Amino acid sequence: MRVTQSLLRNVQQQSNAIATVCGERRRTWGEFASRVARLAGSLQLRGLTAGDRVALLALNSDHYLELLYAVAWAGGTVVPINTRWAVPEVRYVLDDAGVVILAVDEHFQALLPEVCRGFNGTTLLMTEDHEAGSLVTTQALITANTEAPEIVRDGDDIAGIFYTGGTTGRSKGVMLTHTNHVTNSLQLAAMMRLPPEISYLHAAPMFHIADALCIYMVTAIGGRHVVMPRFEPTTVVTAIETHGITDILLVPTMIQMLLDHLDQHPSKLTSLARLYYGASPIPEATLFRLFDALPHTTLTQLYGQTEAAPMLTVLESKYHVKEGPNAGRLRAAGRAIACIELKIVDERDIEVPRGVVGEIVARGPNVMKGYWGLPEQTAATLRGGWLHTGDAATMDDEGFIFISDRLKDMIISGGENVYSTEVENALYQHPSVAQCAVIGLPDPKWGERVHAIVIAKPNSPRDAEEIMAFCRSLVADFKCPRSVEFRDEPLPLSGAGKVLKTELRKPHWGGRARNVN
Repeated sequence: MRVTQSLLRNVQQQSNAIATVCGERRRTWGEFASRVARLAGSLQLRGLTAGDRVALLALNSDHYLELLYAVAWAGGTVVPINTRWAVPEVRYVLDDAGVVILAVDEHFQALLPEVCRGFNGTTLLMTEDHEAGSLVTTQALITANTEAPEIVRDGDDIAGIFYTGGTTGRSKGVMLTHTNHVTNSLQLAAMMRLPPEISYLHAAPMFHIADALCIYMVTAIGGRHVVMPRFEPTTVVTAIETHGITDILLVPTMIQMLLDHLDQHPSKLTSLARLYYGASPIPEATLFRLFDALPHTTLTQLYGQTEAAPMLTVLESKYHVKEGPNAGRLRAAGRAIACIELKIVDERDIEVPRGVVGEIVARGPNVMKGYWGLPEQTAATLRGGWLHTGDAATMDDEGFIFISDRLKDMIISGGENVYSTEVENALYQHPSVAQCAVIGLPDPKWGERVHAIVIAKPNSPRDAEEIMAFCRSLVADFKCPRSVEFRDEPLPLSGAGKVLKTELRKPHWGGRARNVN
């Protein structure tokens, strides 16, 4: 089982069908596969061997798709890089993963001198151009080579390493195998009963595991990839209308932005058959607006995490209703998908009774191989053969899970995971910060926003804007505090000396049914 098998099937069965649409470019499955095989051959000529890591730092494009499959065709491992990361974070991943090839697009070309400081690998430019100064372009590599035979990998081989924030302040590389990706894409296709004629719009970033799921799913069923560089409501609406988009995945923040746009510029979007959402909880009020704006579109909530490639549960469209026997499930995160075992356990990993809060654990063929270079964290997260999600929830008598809180110190803002410790480590490097704690506050647009509570050193300035700007120089902007609160009294501590963030959160989360937003 490998991610390239469906590509070969599409060439065999529908070589002349359109595979990718990106701007004015359209390529068939036959053309796409040929370019993938030629690019893979050139990567091998430049020293790529089985298992080597290739990092991708780029906005969405058909070139991104080609390189994603070319690396797999050549036997390598992709390392998608978050385009919102700060330069130190990118450099860390290049070093930690032992990347041998870094591919960027024109948008990030200017960052190469800074990003590649200390990087000894090869750099490529993803572009349609044959020349780009001193940089080798992917188009030149495709043109210069003939189709190379595929390096056939085993299902247990690593297809990609997806980096997430770390609970210890260090990003962790989630190792996902070919089997992980293929099974999760087929699980989604089966649960949704998807027809092969779908036209999927890649509006969510391709570096994100949620869009990677859809990349492999669309190819698996022989659908059409329509690509836009980044999410923007106006261009999303135009793309849906122009290309007859049937399927799209958005995070709740994107949905709110799309709804705000539709309020000002009404559009029926009649082709849109299915909208998937996930990555963070969504307010019921937003769902009700979505019901009214797109009454013909079926809605499906996906819950999971990068470590599960990423899908664990689905809240099907039939539960997205205001009335009737299926009403009342909108607060649920769904039920386990096919081939997934899921249960709620206590701190001793013993399953708790229905309705009792515990941690969500799961096992199945889409669960990660482990964390790159972190055997102890891998063992802790996969103890007993079960993926420990760090999410607290209850399960009802029909298997629906209701997430109530997070056991791990994490904030989800705009669909991005932000680990508090990572932000705190950046804040502690500021000369004015004596102590700090980072928590998430409810936010109507982003779900949660990052908030820093700081105790300043004696006689130090208390400049919130300066502290936030300092933080942005070390970590991605979306991880940085949107507000800073200075206090003089000590931070509340447990008997073991740990900061009690539950106490810090109480004034902001009081009266809510759950402690996530």
